[in-house]
Amino acid sequence: MEIAGWLQAGGWGLLAGGALMLGAGIGVRYAVPKRLVAAVMAFGSGVLISALSFELMDEALETGGLASTAAGFVVGAGIYTGANWLLARKGAKHRKRSTPQEGADPKAKASGTAIAIGALLDGIPESIVIGLSLLGGQGVSMAMVAAVFLSNLPEGLSSAAGMKRAGHSTGYILGIWAAIALASGLAATMGFTLFHQLPPEMLAATTAVAAGGVLAMVVDTMIPEAFDETHDFAGLIVAAGFLAAFTLSKLSS
Repeated sequence: MEIAGWLQAGGWGLLAGGALMLGAGIGVRYAVPKRLVAAVMAFGSGVLISALSFELMDEALETGGLASTAAGFVVGAGIYTGANWLLARKGAKHRKRSTPQEGADPKAKASGTAIAIGALLDGIPESIVIGLSLLGGQGVSMAMVAAVFLSNLPEGLSSAAGMKRAGHSTGYILGIWAAIALASGLAATMGFTLFHQLPPEMLAATTAVAAGGVLAMVVDTMIPEAFDETHDFAGLIVAAGFLAAFTLSKLSS
């Protein structure tokens, strides 16, 4: 029996979002080396960049043309950047970091609420994209699911470790990440159900908005945190992630 499209979208979104919960569980229980977390984050950055390049932007261009795609991309990047700037002022700038930033203003200490909102800001565009990838009728984009999973795992791990260091209880931390993982599944479902009847130009713009938001998120939050620990190897690890997603995309097409 064929599974309904909206249910598939929700399931894949929940799987990818579940990496946050998995990472959080590891982060509150074990002291994972910071360089390992950063390496996974760098690899996930490369995977995301590749996926949005060869999956999202290509699909948007073929669906609605260059004008809609370019406009949506710029809008998505602008919305994310503005929202991220506001969150940074609330103390969530280094939400993917497991240890406090040296020299940081004590008043800028991220609250659990700021971290949670930041994680939602990072994850919603990614999850919507998973739902959108099912609209072509050829199944979910495995490259995109893998990309989101690999970006969520180190985020959940490092943020949970930082929240534990800040004094939050294990139940509080895991509860937040479980709720965000559920929200990821709902966002993927919305990506499939709310946009499948849009005209091609609007669908292309919507896909590009998500792509722009994802790219801005990678550059603003993932790559800086990864570089701080992996240093000279960051570029090589990002390139490896890019190549892995590129290969997966071509093998599954």
